[in-house]
Formats: sequence, C-alpha cells, structure tokens
Amino acid sequence: MDQTLPLHRSPLISAPNSSAARRRLPILAISLAALFLAGVVVVAVIVGGGDSQDRTTLPPGDASAISSRGPADGVSEKTSGARVLFLAGQEESSSFQWTNDMLDWQRTAFHFQPLNNWMNDPNAPLFYKGWYHLFYQYNPSGAVWGNITWGHAVSRDLVRWFHLPLALFPDQWYDSNGAWTGSATVLPSDGRLVVLYTGSTNESVQVQNLVVPADPNDSLLLRWSKSDANPVLLPPAGVAPYDFRDPTTAWIDSEGFWRVAIGTKDDAHAGIAIVYRTADFLNYELLPGVLHRVVGTGMWECVDFYPVATGGNAMGEGLDASVPAGNGVKHVLKASMDDDRHDYYAIGSYDLEKNAWVPDNPEADVGIGLRYDWGKFYASKTFFDPAKQRRVLWGWVGETDSEAADVKKGWASLQAIPRTVVFDVKTGSNLIQWPVEEVESLRMSSRKYGNIKLVPGSIFPLDVVGMATQLDIVAEFEIDPVALTATVEADVGYNCSTSGGAAARGMLGPFGLLVLADEGLSEQTAVYFYIAKGTDGQLTTHFCHDETRSSRANDIVKRVVGSRVPVLDGEKLSVRILVDHSIVESFGQKGRACITSRVYPTRAIYSAARVFLFNNASSANVITKSITTWQMNSTFNHPFNFQ
Repeated sequence: MDQTLPLHRSPLISAPNSSAARRRLPILAISLAALFLAGVVVVAVIVGGGDSQDRTTLPPGDASAISSRGPADGVSEKTSGARVLFLAGQEESSSFQWTNDMLDWQRTAFHFQPLNNWMNDPNAPLFYKGWYHLFYQYNPSGAVWGNITWGHAVSRDLVRWFHLPLALFPDQWYDSNGAWTGSATVLPSDGRLVVLYTGSTNESVQVQNLVVPADPNDSLLLRWSKSDANPVLLPPAGVAPYDFRDPTTAWIDSEGFWRVAIGTKDDAHAGIAIVYRTADFLNYELLPGVLHRVVGTGMWECVDFYPVATGGNAMGEGLDASVPAGNGVKHVLKASMDDDRHDYYAIGSYDLEKNAWVPDNPEADVGIGLRYDWGKFYASKTFFDPAKQRRVLWGWVGETDSEAADVKKGWASLQAIPRTVVFDVKTGSNLIQWPVEEVESLRMSSRKYGNIKLVPGSIFPLDVVGMATQLDIVAEFEIDPVALTATVEADVGYNCSTSGGAAARGMLGPFGLLVLADEGLSEQTAVYFYIAKGTDGQLTTHFCHDETRSSRANDIVKRVVGSRVPVLDGEKLSVRILVDHSIVESFGQKGRACITSRVYPTRAIYSAARVFLFNNASSANVITKSITTWQMNSTFNHPFNFQ
C-alpha cells in the first residue's frame, strides 16, 4: 500500500545568499532561440555533462592568514581554502567554537584513515602474498601537510585494516624534501615487486626513484631497500624540474619491455603524459612523442593508465595493466588536475607502436570531460586485484574545514571506500564505480520501506535502526509519468552548482534524501536528483549533493556539486549512499556518477542525526519504490599485532 506524505511544505529554505531565483522560461517564450540553444545543449552534453564548477571561487579576503601548503614545493594545494572563505566577511573573534564532542564525532568508523596526523595520496596499492597493501602520503609530525613519508597498512578484505610501521622515509638527498607519490608493479615472470616513486631532492627537483622489498618473502613488506642507482629518472629536456611526478604502474609491451607513464605539462600550459621504456627498471628510454596532450589543462598529477574490458569473456572483470589493446579492450587515461584539484578520465584507444592514446570522444577529453567523482576526491590510483579479477580504485578525500580545526582534532583526511571499476556496456561512454563487495560485510540491522508517495513539497522521516551516523542506504525512485509529459517548463541551463541547490524548486525536482540532518532540519546534506526538460522536450537527469546547509559552522567550504547522469529507457532512478560521520559518498544510477562530500555537522551528530526523504518539486509526485537502510559496523582498525 502506498504511503502518502501528510506534509506539504518545502523541506529546504533558500540559503541567505542563494541564487535560487533561477529563471525558467516557458517554451513559447524561447521558441525563437530554440535552434541556438539546442546547439549549446548539444555541445554541453558532448563536453562531458559536468555540472560542478571547476574550482571553489574564493571571495576577496585576507589570504595571508592561511598558510598555503604544496605549491611552493611543487605539488598541488594541500589546504582547503576554508580559512580564506571565513576571513572574507567575518571577524576572527567570531570563528566557530568547535567542541571536543563535535570534533571527536568527525572521525570515521569504516573508512580508512591513520591513527592520527595528516594523510593524502594513496600510493602503490597492491595485492601481495595474501594481503592487500595500501601505502599513503603521511606526515608523522602533525595534522597538516609536510614531512611527507609513506604510511603503510594491510588488510585481508580491503575493509578491515592493520596499521604497520612507516615504509619510506625522506632520508636521502634525492627525496629529502618528500617521498611523494608512486606505484607498484608485480613482475609476472617471478612475482618480484618493484616500486617507483617521486622524490623531491634537496634542491626541490622532482626525480623518480626505485625501491624494492628488502625481503621479498615477507608478505607484510615491512622493510624496503632504495636502489643505489637512484634517482633512476631525471626531468627530461623541456620539462621543468618541478613538473615531473607520479609514475604509473608499469605495463609490458610486445617486445618484452616495460613502459611507465609520468605526468607533466608544457610551456603552453597543456597537460601531458609521457612514456618511458625499460628492461630492468634501472635504465630508461624516453619514447618519442607523448602518450596524450590536452591544451589548457595544466599540470597532470597522479596519471593512471589501464585497460578495461568492453566485451568478450572478460566483460565485467578487471584487467591487468599489461593486457594489450584490441578487440574488446580499450584503455582509460586518468589525470589529477593541479589547476582545479579534480580527477578526470576518458576512455579511448591505445596504439602501442605509435605510443599514442586517442579518446573516443575528443570533446570529453582528459581534463575537460568526465570525472571519477564530482565532489571531494583527488590523487586517485587503481590496481589490479588478481585474487578477485577486479580493478580497484582508491581516492584521497581531503578536508574542507580549517587547518585550525584539524590541528585541534589531531588528524586530517581519509581515503574513500575502495571501488571496483568497470566499463559501462549499456552506455558505452563511461565507467561504473561501485564500493567493493566486502563493504557489505559491515552491514548489520536493516529497515526496508516501499511505495512511499512523496507529494510536491513534502518530507518523510525514515526511522532507521540505531544512530544515523553509520549507514549504507540503497533507494529507487520513480517520478510521475504524467508530470514528465505535461511539464512545459524549460530548464535549459540547469546546473547542480549554479542553480540554487536543493532549495530551488522546479517542476520535476529536486527530490531524494537528506542525511546527517537534525530534527529541525537546521543541518542537512541533500543527495538528490533533478530532471530538466529541454526546449526539444528531452529530459536530462542531474545527480547532485547540496552541502550548503550541512553545518552551522562558518569556517568550512560548502558547495553544491554534481553532474548529469545517463538514465536509459526503463531504468528507475537509483542511488546508494554511504554515510560515515563526516563523509557522504553517493553512487547514482549504479555508479555512473559518484559524489563525495566532507561535512561537519554541529547538531546532527551522535543520536541527534536523522534521515529524511524529500520531494521539493513543485508539480510532480515521486514514488520511492524501495529503500533499505543498514546500520554499518565499525572496522576497529588498529596497529598490527606482531606477537
């Protein structure tokens, strides 16, 4: 039996400075401009469908009060910009007063993070002798970026982790300013493991270094030996000494040589991936040309390059990096953009002989098209898991609060839940990302709902079992088909980031869930769909996060982020949401679009946190066909017991 909501009020009020009064024009009023606008819409779709702005725009203010970290040493910015936003319009004395209870609550329960201090990029993830290994950029001295070493943890299931002693220290001239990001390669001939990483020298030159296990038989990889030949690679001619970093996992070519890609940029500010060839990981040849180049995208960090199965027997599985291109296999090229701190990818064809990769859709190229994640997600890296024949993606999720708050709580940043990555055979144009199946082993008590009718301007509280701070939520929605055909509104310019967020009412949205909300909805993070109708009558579905009401605190970066998401005929609108204290990870349409938000509630914490369904559309009923909420267990990560 349908449950119809009794409440007929908007669950979201406009933010004080919101541009919620977005103009929507009746179709008749814009008929003369239809051809022009249709052309604009087509171009927008081709370019990749992103709604999010390229960067957070900081208002004028005293930026000197925040210590920028990273660029001076030749890597991307490592501060959130929250302090600059705060200082733009407020006195320092009015800074939000964080309590220990609030800060203690922010620590996650089932996401990976070290016991304390700063963490950033995932490094050299791999499966080795029965253990999953994760190395990561780490500051052993505090909760801000600096003194970068490699932290190390192991797991049997990618979910429950044991912390090990630090792996790499910046203790040589070639890495004295930091042992930066790197990748692992397992040699199939004998199972040997080699790791290449970027070192920042005593003169801040970026070089590539080789390190191998001191004892290859040690499944925990506790000790490492740096090569006497280090650095094995110096910046080549034409590459600036601080624009040469983050080697990929190596892949083998048809002549038995190994190839490694490294990110850089040229004098014209084009992002580039260059490729080296080696037989022994000690001596290298720079191959002619470039793997790929995209004008105007700037420095490419953390380049990743790997094959995906587009058909055949391997469909739905991950592929080892050395699987050759050909029938049923394409390659993904991904880069982290130093300019805007987002991870972009594209799918294309790799020509080994020409040392060239070409995107399937040049208008949705690396840096201008699809992103792994439309929220806070950067410096990602994949690895092939031979134990389960899958490709697994890790991503760094930084903070969006102030450094002062991080220092007070004693830690900063975490890793997103590891995700499997496969080619989307239904659309043929994007990847699908999904939490690794082991995450489901954390599910505990659950509650199911079905056929909840959400009338326009209504909310519905979900009575989840236990506290609503550690949840796995799966929901499916249908919108009234009569409303879809009857709507005459034209949302030609709808964009998650600039269209007023969850408070801006349209005829066909927004609708979805409010998580980490308090009873009075003074704090809430909205995860929602918005259906826009074009001048040609075509519908476009947008998948968004609205963080603008996520916290009463004033020293936080809060945004509305998201993108268009493909919805094929006959598909329901679906979302999966992982809520873990201060992080919300959402997967729209089975993982075609992903959004990660860091949020810092002050009221919606502990037992005060709530979950609501909402429909803020002005004239369309929405049916929640099904929704299940699971309480999630904590993983209780702790140091490895060597006894």
